[in-house]
Amino acid sequence: MVSATTTEKDSSFSTFDPTHKMIKIINATHFSFLNHAINGDSSATRFSGGGGKYTLADSVYTENLEYFTDKAWENNKFPFVVKIVGDTLVQKGVEKVEKLGIDRIIIEKYKRVTD
Repeated sequence: MVSATTTEKDSSFSTFDPTHKMIKIINATHFSFLNHAINGDSSATRFSGGGGKYTLADSVYTENLEYFTDKAWENNKFPFVVKIVGDTLVQKGVEKVEKLGIDRIIIEKYKRVTD
């Protein structure tokens, strides 16, 4: 991940944390993401990860989150519009988890890693 922005109630702000490193892996049927602190201890609060199946129809990429560090997020669908610009994947969509009161627009950018 190279950048992340969230918009909630007419307010936009960066949620990119340069003290963390995040990777997203997408294959033919599934996605996963892993996020951890670059420095410090390896406690659970410094790591998060999740994944599941996804669908892609034209530019609409929908993640079906089946696994996540915080179980309250599981079994939710998150639709995004995606585009690839050079070696960068840009996804914009709504994160909505009613039971947690979350309803926000996010934009995430990931640079392709080939090694």
